[in-house]
Amino acid sequence: MKRIAAATILMGLAGEAPALAESSVISPNGSRASMAGPEANFTGAVTVEPLYAPNDQTASSGGTVTFAPGARSAWHTHPAGQILVVTDGMGWVQEEGGEKREIRPGDVVWAPPGVKHWHGATATTQMRHIAITNMVGGKNVDWMEKVDDADYGG
Repeated sequence: MKRIAAATILMGLAGEAPALAESSVISPNGSRASMAGPEANFTGAVTVEPLYAPNDQTASSGGTVTFAPGARSAWHTHPAGQILVVTDGMGWVQEEGGEKREIRPGDVVWAPPGVKHWHGATATTQMRHIAITNMVGGKNVDWMEKVDDADYGG
């Protein structure tokens, strides 16, 4: 008899369980407006698609950024660092004073706090990455000068 009662409860035959309030938030694809990357911070055609914003439980924000061939960010730093996860295409990333390095799908880039860098597509291939950026005092980036064509091509 105990086995039948246990099976009845496990199979949900003993009546409806009380509804639980769910705390997970689902942001459906297409519900977040994408925007062009601001001309002051990017060269070329760039699309920014927000994924999530900081909240009471996390001090990071995330977004997908798509760079058309030849498009790139301006030089910038992050007060608490940034993670890039390349999802499509091929791009470049460079730290000030360092070599321009190729990045491809599946590559993960960690930009430490305060390190001046830029990233974007190669001259002939688009590139898309997910950017996860940590916040300090409500700020996640300090934008600087644009990457000139000589530095980009060199």
